[in-house]
Amino acid sequence: MPNLKDLKNRIDSVKSTRKITSAMKMVAAAKLRRAQEAAESARAYSERMDTVLRSLAGSFAGMEGGPQLLAGTGDDKTHLVVVFTSDRGLCGGFNGTIVRESRRLVHDLKGQGKIVKLLCVGRKGADLLKSEFRGDIIDSVIGVGGKKGIGYQEATAISDRITEMFEAGEFDVCSIVFNKFQSAMTQIVTAQQLIPFASDEADSGEEAASGELKAAYEFEPEESEILEVLLPKNLGVQIFQAMLESSASEHGSRMTAMDNATRNAGDMIDKLTLTYNRSRQAAITSELIEIISGAETL
Repeated sequence: MPNLKDLKNRIDSVKSTRKITSAMKMVAAAKLRRAQEAAESARAYSERMDTVLRSLAGSFAGMEGGPQLLAGTGDDKTHLVVVFTSDRGLCGGFNGTIVRESRRLVHDLKGQGKIVKLLCVGRKGADLLKSEFRGDIIDSVIGVGGKKGIGYQEATAISDRITEMFEAGEFDVCSIVFNKFQSAMTQIVTAQQLIPFASDEADSGEEAASGELKAAYEFEPEESEILEVLLPKNLGVQIFQAMLESSASEHGSRMTAMDNATRNAGDMIDKLTLTYNRSRQAAITSELIEIISGAETL
């Protein structure tokens, strides 16, 4: 029979845990609202900018002399993979899904004979990947967002570093892996190539096949000059969007995880309380039997 004191201590411990998980759920819900608004507000801008640049870059497809961020190095031997995770845990499967997708991507690239370098944004990504890819992790960026939330300056700092590495010839292709926010319970793991920038060749082919004519635009200055300016800015915008999406996904996943933990703690308290009451009743019954048996012997 379980010890009544141990059961009482266990119940008190689970109640304390339930208070903590409930408080974390409320904090995550408050942060989620702000993070979701920021991600959804910026999403329209980043998607429109990406669409415009894809259409603009389509005229340079297969041509020489285009911007380096569009044309690339002419090789795809070395790949840089930027992994966006969180600095803290207790957020369900948020970090696990990103790490699994990153592992799959790295193994696929290495299977093709490519050289892979990892840049981890967030403490958990580096912690979970270093056991398998310690030699491939070039650095980790920790403390993104902080107490004031994610700022565009943090995104530009990362994009500037990526641009410097690209110009120095340290990699040929750059991709990012992050969770795209859909709802508090659903996040979509997304792998997006940033360098070289993908043009709109497929869309142009579809339009030609359907017989639809694209509108003719005149650009001032020339397309190449516009791309030279906008492609680096787009790199910062897409990284900023990935950080916002990742932040909203983290808070949504943490809120869901803490809600489940609070519910599970409640169920455990009910079961432990039932066991405690049964054990207490059994102890009282046993004592009564002993008293009655002793009285009868007298």
